[in-house]
Amino acid sequence: MLEIQHITKRYSTGNIAVADFSLTMQQGVIGLLGPNGAGKTTLMQMIATITQPTSGTILYKGEDIFHHPDTIRRVLGYLPQDFGVYDGLTAFEFLTYIGALKGVHNRKKVMELLELVNLHSEAHKLAGTFSGGMRQRLGIAQALLNDPDIVIVDEPTAGLDPEERVRFRNILSDIGVGKLVILSTHIVSDVEAIATHIAVMNQGHLIVSATPEQMLRSTMGNVWEAIVPSEEFDSIRAKHKTSRAVRRPDGVHVRIVSHDKPVAGASPVEPDLEESFIFSINSRKQN
Repeated sequence: MLEIQHITKRYSTGNIAVADFSLTMQQGVIGLLGPNGAGKTTLMQMIATITQPTSGTILYKGEDIFHHPDTIRRVLGYLPQDFGVYDGLTAFEFLTYIGALKGVHNRKKVMELLELVNLHSEAHKLAGTFSGGMRQRLGIAQALLNDPDIVIVDEPTAGLDPEERVRFRNILSDIGVGKLVILSTHIVSDVEAIATHIAVMNQGHLIVSATPEQMLRSTMGNVWEAIVPSEEFDSIRAKHKTSRAVRRPDGVHVRIVSHDKPVAGASPVEPDLEESFIFSINSRKQN
């Protein structure tokens, strides 16, 4: 559906935000995972034709989106990282206004979307009174007004409490049926349960493109668990990438991401997706 072909974005300062990035995306939820500053937002802005690449291109159904931007804009819904609402409008008024800008004049559609994002009962409340999570749900509703084939959401759960984060992930999972949803985030749990495919990005480069299961399998044998004395824990943490640590009566139970056995007595354990993410990022740094 969407083919990113050797995209590079270099700014006038010489900084390269995206470097020779290629990826083909199909329907489903694609998790674009990477640390802050990895280039995710710049890539999302290029897919949305907000900014132009220095080189390379993106094809939607075989057409170059930079030569024919309206081709993708008609079928795109976008929730940017910094999404603002008009505090003086109700949720219903806000969506009606954004719909008019998009050429969508359908009050029934507005109410259906408010129902989808669980804001139906708040339809006539001022958006200025909404919590951060409610604003993000209103944001995803505006992104769906034109019934898009492609939905981009950039760092949507940053700053949300755990309950709102789960609610938002469930909404994305529901709308991922029959659409391409690109979820850009640095929070592994955002993609863990809902992504059908994961692309890991760091320092502008695509370093992993795989299903969650493939990522986990590739990390087997590189995650270790050990029990270490409390007085040794700080030095171990300074030398190795630790994914978690729990203090217990017999010492600190620590999980370590490492190619090699990190400490005496360490045993290999099955990785989780966060450990696979840590492994992929640090393997790239070592290379």
